[in-house]
Amino acid sequence: MPDPILILVDADACPVKDEVFKVALRYGIKTIVVSNAFMMLPKHPSIERVIVDQGLDVADDWIAERARPGIIVVTNDVPLAHRAVTAGAEALAPNGKPFDAGSMGMALATRDLMTDLRSAGAITGGPRPFSKADRSAFLQALDAAIVRLKRAGHPIEPPDA
Repeated sequence: MPDPILILVDADACPVKDEVFKVALRYGIKTIVVSNAFMMLPKHPSIERVIVDQGLDVADDWIAERARPGIIVVTNDVPLAHRAVTAGAEALAPNGKPFDAGSMGMALATRDLMTDLRSAGAITGGPRPFSKADRSAFLQALDAAIVRLKRAGHPIEPPDA
């Protein structure tokens, strides 16, 4: 029997935590919010907080070590998404863009190119502002990922199970 559906949120700079909670609570899916600092979360048995030590990639490592089929990882971090997808998990960016095996090479190359251009001073601005359309696309993508996992036989496990 496949493992139950679980959502892991790379939370330190995640703009869609409330959207994750809304969808997860509607389906009754356990959600673990991983950060390196305390943050307020809804008090609900299916929402769990994990605070990791400070340090480069500590939260990413915690999430990647638990990635498996049936897990949905919400992150804007391309290397973490790559690790999650490699482990068989679903990975979604906050703008609703799914990461998958076919898109990871391009996503990693684009990330590396942008890093090089920024360090050379060729790009001085950041990404475009997060929009309502991004939020809506994320909600649709998260819902679609859950439906896809349910159809693949992954159960929804009650939070106290």
